[in-house]
Amino acid sequence: MFLTCMETVTKELVSWMRGHESSVFSISVHASGRYAITTSSDTAQLWDLDTFQRKRKLNILQSVGIQKVFFLPLSNTILSCFKDNSIFAWECDTLSCKYQLPAPPESSSVLYKVFAVTRDGRILAAGGKSHHLHLWCLEAKQLFRIIQMPTKVRAIRHLEFLPDSFDAGSNQVLGVLSQDGIMRFVNIQTCKLLFEIGSLDEGISSSVISPHGRYIASIMENGSLNIYSVQALTQEINKPPPPLVKVIEDLPKNKLNSGGLKTKVTSGRVQRPAKSRENKIQARILRQDLTGNFENKENEVSDGLNKKRLQILLKGYGEYPTKYRMFIWRCLLQLPENHTAFSSLVDKGVHVAFLNLQKKYPIKSRKLLRVLQRTLSALAHWSAIFSDTPYLPLLAFPFVKLFQNNQLICFEVVATLIINWCQHWFEYFPNPPINILSMIENVLAFHDKELLQHFIDHDITSQLYAWPLLETVFSEVLTREEWLKLFDNVFSNHPSFLLMTVVAYNTCSRAPLLNCSLRDDFEYFFHHRNNLDISVVIREVYHLMDTTPTDIHPNGKLDAFVALTKGQYPVFNQYPKFIVDYQTQERERIRNDELDFLRERQMVEDMQAEVDQQRVEDEAWYQKQELLRKAEETRREMLLQEEEKMVQQRQRLASVKRELRAKEMHLQDATRRRFLKLQQDQREMELRRLNDEIERKNLIRNQEAVAKEMREDADTYRRKVDLEEHMFHKLIEAGQTQNQKTQKLIEENLAEAEQACLNADWRIQALHKQRCDDLQRNACYQEVAKLLLENRRKETEVLNAMVGEGAKKWEEAKEKDFHLKSEKKASALSDASRKWFLEKELDDALEHAEHPYNTVPRCQSGQAASSYVPRTSQLKDSSEVDSSTHISLNQRRVQWDTTEQDLMERVRNLRQRLTAQARNRCRTPHLLAT
Repeated sequence: MFLTCMETVTKELVSWMRGHESSVFSISVHASGRYAITTSSDTAQLWDLDTFQRKRKLNILQSVGIQKVFFLPLSNTILSCFKDNSIFAWECDTLSCKYQLPAPPESSSVLYKVFAVTRDGRILAAGGKSHHLHLWCLEAKQLFRIIQMPTKVRAIRHLEFLPDSFDAGSNQVLGVLSQDGIMRFVNIQTCKLLFEIGSLDEGISSSVISPHGRYIASIMENGSLNIYSVQALTQEINKPPPPLVKVIEDLPKNKLNSGGLKTKVTSGRVQRPAKSRENKIQARILRQDLTGNFENKENEVSDGLNKKRLQILLKGYGEYPTKYRMFIWRCLLQLPENHTAFSSLVDKGVHVAFLNLQKKYPIKSRKLLRVLQRTLSALAHWSAIFSDTPYLPLLAFPFVKLFQNNQLICFEVVATLIINWCQHWFEYFPNPPINILSMIENVLAFHDKELLQHFIDHDITSQLYAWPLLETVFSEVLTREEWLKLFDNVFSNHPSFLLMTVVAYNTCSRAPLLNCSLRDDFEYFFHHRNNLDISVVIREVYHLMDTTPTDIHPNGKLDAFVALTKGQYPVFNQYPKFIVDYQTQERERIRNDELDFLRERQMVEDMQAEVDQQRVEDEAWYQKQELLRKAEETRREMLLQEEEKMVQQRQRLASVKRELRAKEMHLQDATRRRFLKLQQDQREMELRRLNDEIERKNLIRNQEAVAKEMREDADTYRRKVDLEEHMFHKLIEAGQTQNQKTQKLIEENLAEAEQACLNADWRIQALHKQRCDDLQRNACYQEVAKLLLENRRKETEVLNAMVGEGAKKWEEAKEKDFHLKSEKKASALSDASRKWFLEKELDDALEHAEHPYNTVPRCQSGQAASSYVPRTSQLKDSSEVDSSTHISLNQRRVQWDTTEQDLMERVRNLRQRLTAQARNRCRTPHLLAT
């Protein structure tokens, strides 16, 4: 949240004041107008209105809120009221706590919400959600009265004292706005209800009273604005108090003579009154009383203050109390406070003579400058001479600074000062008041001839030792406290007191002045502060007022004090009007001439500005053309450089192109070679793939042929075994009657046959294992082929050697193949022989079964004859039979063993031959590629 400070005349923003976090609901301004307090629910902040800076901040606990913080009128005390009914008083300068009001009695406890203070700052009224109203005496710091409002009042929303011009600030009438929208005005001393405004049908929302108590402005609940006249509401409040001085008028002479004899009527006697001396004495005393009453009337001032008593007080203490000084001044000067007349002067605006006041008098505070400008403008509008008075700002400035927050009082104080204490100042206008300065010089000559002679010897006139003090009213040579003390005495005495002060200031400073000999030293002395006690000067002034002869005393040449008239300000024309009018006319003519001159000068300046602008434009155009020409030359040089660079770049580019072309040709050649090599590799890979396919197909075909051959052999062997088993079973069936040895022999022959079958199965298994080995070798050959690619050069000689070895192996394979075929034929012959033998044995067995006693015929073959022994029951020697049978079986075992060994040898040879053949087929493509 922030506050804005606006200028009321120009409606301009003066400053922003930031610092509140919540909304501000109360603003209180100090009586001097220098400080302000802004209050929100959580904090109160003290601001300096000259700089619009925050000086201090009041922080409180969150549990204790702020109700209101405000300045007491006409004092430096700050009153802070909190939501827990605690009220503290603080010193404005030091911000130290002065006192705290005690808690109210529990019987009438009220949570304070609203507050009001009398104009003299002595009584505090507080109220809240109750029909009780508390009155506190701030001097005694105690609750002295509790007022009970009517029963219709349940809560108090607003309190405000009604100002009165005759109560000296101790306001007696309090306005109380309650929850029903009615504002009641009661007398706090008599507790009597005087009058009320508002009604239940047309309630009041908020209300404010004018500073002088003449009007009451109220905002109604329906949104309308009502303005009430206090004088019309009641005559009791506006009735002035009875006068303290009552005049006894003297009787006419005829009545005095006729009334001089008194007749007393008593019972039974009539006495004739006689003239006595007591009557004369009584008449003389009466005249003395009348004279005293007239003097008392003369000494009475407004607001019931007695000037004589104020002078006695002033002589006793040397100054008035700071708290009541402004009030006493207003009473001594009898200010009428003509708001309407002053507003009409202010509404005329700033006078033309003071439009540029800040240039001649640069004041740091903008607010003080505005108030000074407004006051001087009002004086100039009041009387034309003040618009040409050069020393008027110096004369009015101390009063403007003192009353900057009340511009009406400031204007009337300055106007009263001019009318009374500046009498005859403007008779020699525009020159200094020679007549006034002559009075001062005559008084100085009477009281201090030596000092005056010293001034004359050094050519120092009264315009140097008296006029600077008068035109600045001693504000340049005195401090603020000294100046206030001096004017307490000036405003309390005859207007000649100010002139005597000039003489006293010189006589009290005679020692340093007698030591001065240069004019500059005198000028400095009367324009700067000096080491001088103002109390001594004031005592000297009173001494001069009493000891100065009547013929040279300014008291006889200056009129007595005259206050400003009520309603309208008096006409001020105590100056040579023709001179002022002439000066006004001349000033107006000069102003018109100046305006014409300014217009012509403005035209010339405009023309000169146009010429300058044209010249500047021409110079700018020429400069631009020159810059363009230089830029063009620069661009041409840059173009030439760029062209040279382009030529060089073209040359470099041509060389680079040639290099790139050569590189491109090399790359194309390399690419072509890589492409040809890739094609060659692809063709070689294709060729190898075809060779591998051919070898695979050859191997498959060879394996299929071998498998077919093996299957045929197996089928033949199986049929042979079946046949042999069939024949053997028949033999068994036929030889059941044969003895055990014959059966054993047959079983051995059967075992040999079974062995032959097992051998055949073993051959089949060997051939199957060879096929599996071939497949494994094929996978190994592929891996070996990858390894051989890396060792091509190393294997070239080995491959060449292996080619020859391969030829030898092929020859060996052919030999082994031939040997295998011969073995097969031998095996076939053996099978045929065994078959013939079995058939023959079967036949013999059958024949033996049919003819058991016949002998077995001999075999035609030598092998059969040698290996077979006929079985007959007529064998002479069984041992011979057993011996011959054993020899025959041994011969067969040897034959089978030889056949088995040959078969195993042939199988090994065949396997070696196939392995060599596969290796040759795998290595042949690599040899071709190499």
